[in-house]
Amino acid sequence: MGTLGSRMQASSQDPEEAVENACASGKHGCECRKRKRTAHCDCDSEPDEEDALLDTPRRKKLKSTSKYIYQTLFLNGENSDIRICALGQEWNLHKVYLCQSGYFSSMFSGSWKESNMMVIPLEIPDQNIDTEALQVVFGSLYRDDVLIKPSRVVSILAAACMLQLDGLIQQCGETMKENVSVKTVCGYYSSASIYGLDSVMKKCQEWLLNNLMTHQNVDLMKELGEQGVCCICRADVMEPLIQSSDLFVMQVEMDVYTALKKWMFLQLNPSWDGPIKQLLADADTWLCKRRTELGEEEPFLKTEDGAPFTPVFRHVRLQYIINDLASARILERDNILPPDWLTSVYKSQWFAMLRTEHDNDNGPQDANKEEFESSSMRCGRKLTKDGDYCWRWTGFNFGFDLLVTYTNRFIVFKRNTLSQPCGGAVSLQPRRHLAYRLRLASFDNSGKLVCSRSTGYQLLTLEKDQEYVVMNLDSRLLSFPLYVCCNFQYTSHMDRRPDAPEPESSARSVS
Repeated sequence: MGTLGSRMQASSQDPEEAVENACASGKHGCECRKRKRTAHCDCDSEPDEEDALLDTPRRKKLKSTSKYIYQTLFLNGENSDIRICALGQEWNLHKVYLCQSGYFSSMFSGSWKESNMMVIPLEIPDQNIDTEALQVVFGSLYRDDVLIKPSRVVSILAAACMLQLDGLIQQCGETMKENVSVKTVCGYYSSASIYGLDSVMKKCQEWLLNNLMTHQNVDLMKELGEQGVCCICRADVMEPLIQSSDLFVMQVEMDVYTALKKWMFLQLNPSWDGPIKQLLADADTWLCKRRTELGEEEPFLKTEDGAPFTPVFRHVRLQYIINDLASARILERDNILPPDWLTSVYKSQWFAMLRTEHDNDNGPQDANKEEFESSSMRCGRKLTKDGDYCWRWTGFNFGFDLLVTYTNRFIVFKRNTLSQPCGGAVSLQPRRHLAYRLRLASFDNSGKLVCSRSTGYQLLTLEKDQEYVVMNLDSRLLSFPLYVCCNFQYTSHMDRRPDAPEPESSARSVS
């Protein structure tokens, strides 16, 4: 229409004048549009002749249809043809909108008595559903988008599942996955297991694998098993966490046992309230009191109070605890574990040592990922800031003294033989084999993974005092504190021929 109006206007002018006006308009237009607009602009305040001719309204903001529908039909209830009553509250709604729900669609389309009723009372058997959640869920039928607060997502999910609103259920799941934290992880996991959100359960489990030991928290330890809040977590979360080779262990396997001891103490003494630095001492005092004052001689896991914790403690990798004298003494003192558990481990480790010394067991040479995941040594270290670090993890590792160095954004393994002092026996065999996986991670304040890297499962052969660069880090991706987590396997758990050939390359990936 604008082009037609211009032609009509131009036709009534002198041809030369029309051309002159057209050129002026094309070259210059309004000078106001070429710079930032001032408070007063003649172009906007005075309508053009074209606009006056067409009588076009200017700058009128239209109210969106979605907002109008939500306000008029849902909030005001205009032209309602059905009333829903639940939890002492009423909603004046519309069947055509309610039919978006699988629950109401089946109700209205079948031979149910409610299909002809004008007032429908709803029974709400799920205690997670409240009136606020129903308000959000009913309102979602009348609008394009719904804002779900993380603190309200469980109630809204419960209501959406009851009313069979798949889109809203999916949105609740995404909200939960984006807001997993120390305060929400147990509640989200429990709700996801109830309402069948497998992806949310997986996300919560990943968060716990990363944070259970890197960011130990008293409230989280209490909630992992607390009746009425997350009672399923004792069996469904803690057991697979302790079993997993992906658990981000800080320091060594003994720290896994210590974390479980503190967790067990909190489950049996939920009223305990103190600083986390005091927790281990109080747990040890409590165990000692049971042994002395109550005269308990049998292992704690054999008692009525201790029996529920047995499945979780079974997954502690004891072979990497008894190889350290101080740790082995603590196991004996605590008397938590049945003696037959320890006896079998002592026997297994003794034969592993004999194979190393007398049967030329130089370490794993064949890829066995399943065995690695189930029995590898788990250890870790926190690097608080950028700098130079060098460390070894304690314990007897069959003469393989492995030094780990972080410097200039490189992580290096060194098989120490003669170059550095060592407090234990060192193997002088020309070559030793090692299966390993190294992971790096940093987290934000909520425990969410910020960046991570992994070597994957690798096989490595090192000669005496040989170094090997495990990872070269990009400084742009580094974020401190940086958590280093390693899995190692120093010995071969499978019989092999003494004359088996050496690996062709010094390092190989395990597929």
